[in-house]
Amino acid sequence: MLNDITAACWFTYLLLFLTEIGLSPRDAAIAMLAGQIADGFATVFAGELIDRFGHFKVWHGAGSILVAISFSSVFGGCLPCKILASCSSVVETVSYSTSAAIFNVGWAATQVSHMSMVNCISLNSSSRVVMTSCRNAFTMVANLSLYAVALVVFSSIKATTHADIENQYRWIAYTSIFIGCCFVGIFHLGTKEPRLKICVHGTSNARISWAYWFKKVLYYQVGLVYMLTRLVQNVSQAYLAFYVMDDLQMAKSAKALVPAIIYMSSFFVSVIMQEMSWTGHRLKAYYSAGGILWVFCGAGILLLPRNMSAFMYVISVLIGIANALMTVTGVSMQSILVGSDLNGCAFVYGSLSFLDKISCGLAVFALQSFQSSSPKTEEALSTEHISVTRYGLGLLPAVCSLAGVAITYTMKLQTQDSKSLMEPLLE
Repeated sequence: MLNDITAACWFTYLLLFLTEIGLSPRDAAIAMLAGQIADGFATVFAGELIDRFGHFKVWHGAGSILVAISFSSVFGGCLPCKILASCSSVVETVSYSTSAAIFNVGWAATQVSHMSMVNCISLNSSSRVVMTSCRNAFTMVANLSLYAVALVVFSSIKATTHADIENQYRWIAYTSIFIGCCFVGIFHLGTKEPRLKICVHGTSNARISWAYWFKKVLYYQVGLVYMLTRLVQNVSQAYLAFYVMDDLQMAKSAKALVPAIIYMSSFFVSVIMQEMSWTGHRLKAYYSAGGILWVFCGAGILLLPRNMSAFMYVISVLIGIANALMTVTGVSMQSILVGSDLNGCAFVYGSLSFLDKISCGLAVFALQSFQSSSPKTEEALSTEHISVTRYGLGLLPAVCSLAGVAITYTMKLQTQDSKSLMEPLLE
């Protein structure tokens, strides 16, 4: 919950916050790229260290502490600017980039340890999908919590100066940290440590080398599908608020309401998916359905005129459904890749997340490089104009979804049989 609610704030409001306080779109993208690069490398190292030493909960707890401490500084204003008595854009960019990098290191440790736990709790494919669906459902809860907080803050605190804007986002960040930390406490008190280095069905418990995964075609296929899925979600989330405010010129409350609708529909779909039994063929079919649905949503976003902005609420419902279908099945494909090779699962999640983080950072940086110096200074967009925001929210996710569907079609997913385990994996 802590990771998810801070990540929702990161992707939805970071670029908006930085540009509203005066940074250029390019400098704002540099700060996000710095965080994504740090996250990408941290996931690989965290995965390797977790595979070597285990102790998921220790990594999760340490990462959560770092996230809670550092995230407050991401939206907490530029401390070096106050110390140096300088409002230089270079100092601001370096300050926010450093805070973003530290935050993402903690985020990576928490994410990899938590995702790896799924595979060490059960070898059953359907059970793993159920846990992934449950995990995704709480991701939706985290996102909805953020947007509920944002809606209250944006409605009650009026922003007329840079200080007011910083105050708005500071309240959102601090409240998000508080909510997330409450759930971290519940998780650590109520969850037992899975035993990573364990002989399951008589297999060896030696650590699996990287070369073992690099020789598997499925590793590259799953990696590409996961990267494309995260590109769809993260890039669209980063540009959603810009699209609602600048392109459609909807009410300010819409930048919290539209994302909330997306995550409500995702939540309900994730809950429904927990009740199903899963095979490799069914995972591919549901992923493809979500991908094709996103293609239609992307086309709608690309062409939607401002005078039909209310239709965005309908598109939001469809995006939420598509996101849930693609995320649950995409992550579950990683569980099938891991299978019973538990002593290498953290590396798999870490290395595949590396592709996701770097690609998302580069995509946002490339798109932001084409933006004007400040969205506020642009002339009102005509309905015929295709803005960079529309490309980021509509075209890029649609293309990535279509590519993900094509790669999924070539996969050969072999699911584990559903026999019970010889011994419990929880102490």
